[in-house]
Amino acid sequence: AHQKESRVVAPPVVSAEPVSSAGESRGKAWGFTGLLMFLYIVNWADKAVLGLVAQPLAEELGLSASQIGLIGSAFFVAFTVGNLAAGLLNRWMALKWSLALLAVGWSFAMLPVPFAAGFTVLLLSRMLLGFLEGPSSPIVHTALYSWHPREKRGVPSACITASASLAKIAVAPALALVVAAFGWRAAFFILAAAGLVWLLVWLPTWTPGPYGEDKASRPAGTSDEPSVPWAKVLLSPTFLGSALAAMVMYALVTVVLTWLPSYFELGLGYSRVQAGAMFGFPSIASLVGMFALSLISDRLIARGATSRTLRGIVPSVGLLACGLSMALLPLIGTPALAVAVVSIGYSFGSAIFPLFNAALPEIVPPRQLAGMLGVYMAVMALGGIYGPYLTGVIVDNASSPAAGYTQAFQILGVMAIVGGLAALLWVNPERDKVRLRGVHVAAKG
Repeated sequence: AHQKESRVVAPPVVSAEPVSSAGESRGKAWGFTGLLMFLYIVNWADKAVLGLVAQPLAEELGLSASQIGLIGSAFFVAFTVGNLAAGLLNRWMALKWSLALLAVGWSFAMLPVPFAAGFTVLLLSRMLLGFLEGPSSPIVHTALYSWHPREKRGVPSACITASASLAKIAVAPALALVVAAFGWRAAFFILAAAGLVWLLVWLPTWTPGPYGEDKASRPAGTSDEPSVPWAKVLLSPTFLGSALAAMVMYALVTVVLTWLPSYFELGLGYSRVQAGAMFGFPSIASLVGMFALSLISDRLIARGATSRTLRGIVPSVGLLACGLSMALLPLIGTPALAVAVVSIGYSFGSAIFPLFNAALPEIVPPRQLAGMLGVYMAVMALGGIYGPYLTGVIVDNASSPAAGYTQAFQILGVMAIVGGLAALLWVNPERDKVRLRGVHVAAKG
């Protein structure tokens, strides 16, 4: 009996999905990818709106840079807690209804600010929005990966990550014009309506894909693969290296969201409309880098290349390049060149998100993916807690706004270098997949 049990559990804990699967439709897969992208664009536009209205809000409500930074960081405190709830939400209800519930929540969380503007209302509403947006990324990626096999996940993951860039490239400049023409409150109303529009398409169309596991499609108490011990997953070098690198890069992302228009306006001397329009420059550069690297990664992995190289070393080197460019920013005195350095450095660092997001699912079975990504993104979101507030404090205490912003970017650049080195040394999905398989067999045998 003991030998029989050993034979049952001997297959690997994490196995590569087949290239094709029953129920697969590539057209449907990319259709749902586009629908998830739209939701993620709304998600990031909700985040970015604070940066776009920071100066009008400060002028109308008498807020300091530290207070704006505190509001930005408070959002990510709640966002971190919300990320930890992703696994539980995925267990309690199907993906279709969990994402629908979150989208409705985002819309209603936007409404208190335009109706009752004030520091306390702004702080509490942004925290509520952060808590409700926290679980979305792990669940969105879980839904996405249910329609794409392992060797084809880099580009779809880049599409989801690119939604953040599209929000800043297309939506942010449009909202900047809306704010200039109709006031900052109009931006909140538009974003509240956008989530409800998405819901009208999502509810009648979504079905889970053939490569995942959804509560709605599995009998209670069943699973295709046994679980991997959570302690082993969360202490694996791949998880730790990815999480640390993502945290320091996310700090930079949230500073860009909260402070980049203000940096362009107060630090570099551009007008408010110019600063809003230029908000998308780093994202345009990151789109090119993310899609190029993800497409190459998917093709080479399908031909037998290792995840260690393409989803470990390559993004780590990109983060190192990002950190170096930010660390050198105080040495640049020309505004146009400073914009270029921020944009190019940001593009190198942003590549870590789709590539690490595609690497992490390799070390756990599908049933644990939402929970693991929830913890991973909660750690990542810690960067959003300290990044915006630290920048606000530095700017308030600097000799000039320009000096404060460049000093903040320099500090974030040094942190990015540390995170890039950690990921370069630790991220190795193939190695940790084998280690976790050995842990499971030993526990059962």
